[in-house]
Amino acid sequence: MFGLFGGGPKISVDEVKAGLAQGTMILVDVRDKQELHMTGTAKGAIHVPLTVIAAKCDPRSPDCLPAFKDTKLTKVLYCASGARSSNAASLLKRLGHEDVQNLGGLHNWVAAGGEVVNV
Repeated sequence: MFGLFGGGPKISVDEVKAGLAQGTMILVDVRDKQELHMTGTAKGAIHVPLTVIAAKCDPRSPDCLPAFKDTKLTKVLYCASGARSSNAASLLKRLGHEDVQNLGGLHNWVAAGGEVVNV
């Protein structure tokens, strides 16, 4: 299925965990709020639905979230299957974010031993 969206995850869950611990990256859940309530979210993830990425992640916007003001900080995105996170990654790159990775789906996080927290 990921073949349709430019391949599978390019970054490992272990790399993401290390980056989160070191403060060199942020993990972003781009799913809708309902999905978070149904399945939980990856521990340490910031929730920014795809529908508000343009407003909340544009460093030039007054509504930009603090975590997105640093365009050099690595952003790792995921959704349910990898499709929305792929779209969000493209948008973040257009907004000037330099290192944007698509982890794929929440299932990639879980399969590699990533912790999920209820919302």
